[in-house]
Amino acid sequence: MPSQPSTQLEVFPNPRPERPFEISMDCPEFTCLCPRTGQPDFATIRIRYVPARRCVELKSLKLYLWSFRDQGAFHEAVTNRICDDLVRALRPRWIEVVGDFLVRGGIHTVVTARHGKRPAATDGR
Repeated sequence: MPSQPSTQLEVFPNPRPERPFEISMDCPEFTCLCPRTGQPDFATIRIRYVPARRCVELKSLKLYLWSFRDQGAFHEAVTNRICDDLVRALRPRWIEVVGDFLVRGGIHTVVTARHGKRPAATDGR
């Protein structure tokens, strides 16, 4: 049975909750629809987070992102919704979601949504 899109994000226990570490994911095949024209918008969604007690299960993330394929959404709204849904599911120490949308009408759009405070141990210093 082939996979189907899903709005459910599955999580699993963080194997090292006492240690602040960063997880990064690039999702280069994101699509949604322009709410004005109905034409497809293509983006790379970049997710970086420092987990607290939970981590996101990757297949569920893939199916979750797939669920946007037939939805009309402005770039700003969809990026913030992904961030909000991940915050709700994970309750991370810190998270950043970047929607890097391909050029549409001569304009390249990058939307960044963040939540929480990034621990010093993961800030690249």
